[in-house]
Amino acid sequence: MPQVMVVARNFMDMVAALPAAKLDMLYDSAFICEAVLRSLPPLAKKYALQMLYVSAPVAAAAMEEWVLDEYAAKHKVAIDRLLQLRVFVEVRDRRKEVSYKMNQKFQGNMQKYLVDGGSLPREPIPSSVTARLPTLAELEAYALEQWECFLLQLINSSQVERGTSFSSSMMRTFQRGLLSSRDGEAPRLTENGFQFLLMETNAQLWYIMREYISSSEERGVDPTELISFLLELSFHTLGEAYSLNTLTDVQRNAIRDLAELGLVKLQQGRKDSWFIPTKLATNLSASLSDSSSSKEGFVVVETNFRMYAYSTSKLHCEILRLFSRVEYQLPNLIVGSITKESLYGAFENGITAEQIISFLQQNAHPRVADKIPAVPENVTDQIRLWETDRNRVEMTLSHLYEDFPSKDMFEQCCDYARDHGCLLWEDAKKMRLIVRVEFHPEMREFLRRLR
Repeated sequence: MPQVMVVARNFMDMVAALPAAKLDMLYDSAFICEAVLRSLPPLAKKYALQMLYVSAPVAAAAMEEWVLDEYAAKHKVAIDRLLQLRVFVEVRDRRKEVSYKMNQKFQGNMQKYLVDGGSLPREPIPSSVTARLPTLAELEAYALEQWECFLLQLINSSQVERGTSFSSSMMRTFQRGLLSSRDGEAPRLTENGFQFLLMETNAQLWYIMREYISSSEERGVDPTELISFLLELSFHTLGEAYSLNTLTDVQRNAIRDLAELGLVKLQQGRKDSWFIPTKLATNLSASLSDSSSSKEGFVVVETNFRMYAYSTSKLHCEILRLFSRVEYQLPNLIVGSITKESLYGAFENGITAEQIISFLQQNAHPRVADKIPAVPENVTDQIRLWETDRNRVEMTLSHLYEDFPSKDMFEQCCDYARDHGCLLWEDAKKMRLIVRVEFHPEMREFLRRLR
């Protein structure tokens, strides 16, 4: 997969970015402490458990002796992460020697957790009240449908059958960095936007959650309260029903938004209403390596540039339209071709040849995925050649100056533009020169002074 610039590594990156006071407030909850412990790298997790019953500060030099010299880099990464999340607090003595002490709130909650055991944030509703709940398979299908519907709406697709209930301002918040718009044109997917679509569902979700939390203060919601609720939600049991009456007003509003994304399913009974967490919600506090899973591919590309995608997803169809010409779509098959024109449209939108090739390779159908290469070499080579062909000429906005009254004035103008690094071209014989467009006002003023 290509490196994605718009998505945080995991949910804990947002937690680590909080001010120290708000981060300490989060540690009032044992669920947050457990979620943070889960997210730590293995070595950092080991250090946290070793320090759990140590009340006095431990010298940094002493902790460096816990690992062999060849693991010094991993030791530094572990300590840095513990300090970022304020699991460890740095202490300096009179001689300015550094020691590490465990955050008291975190330490107290985790000690209690180990002794008394964990408990659920809230008790599920008995089955006698909820009657029949969706099966795990039905819940997963619902979450996938909701998420794909949201993504279709996010990329401004005309193929979406029903929009989300998010306000236009909220949708613009989610689209920030993913779409770009030019005067008089519909918004287009940016390079980051295409990278976003290539990512695993959980990585996409983390990006959306980051934007949702960062805009919470505009809605009058404390981001700390929102982060706390989202992490708490990840400890609920998949497929169980939980009463909406146990939520605060902020949490109730958030749960409706999360239902639009497919993180929970809302149901109404005769007297009570409840929400059912999906796998998207229960994976929120997991690390990327824990929650990512290889998805079965669906694309077959032939040497004649024909493309067959075995998928029922409208989202897959819209992604393929970004760089190929979709000719027709059957209930479970999308047929198209990769053409010079379709690729030029993709390049115009900031999508690179390597991103397209990576997408085709990562999503190769199992029948061709084991072949080397999974995508025919003549196709990948031609995609790169078309990109190179398009990039041979670079357009630069400029101004042309000609009809100079004297050779001396022409040479002075050339020297002036050259000194400022804005001279693009000159013709001494015909006394013509070209400068960058942003330099035109200064050049015009210079000419006025010469006259």
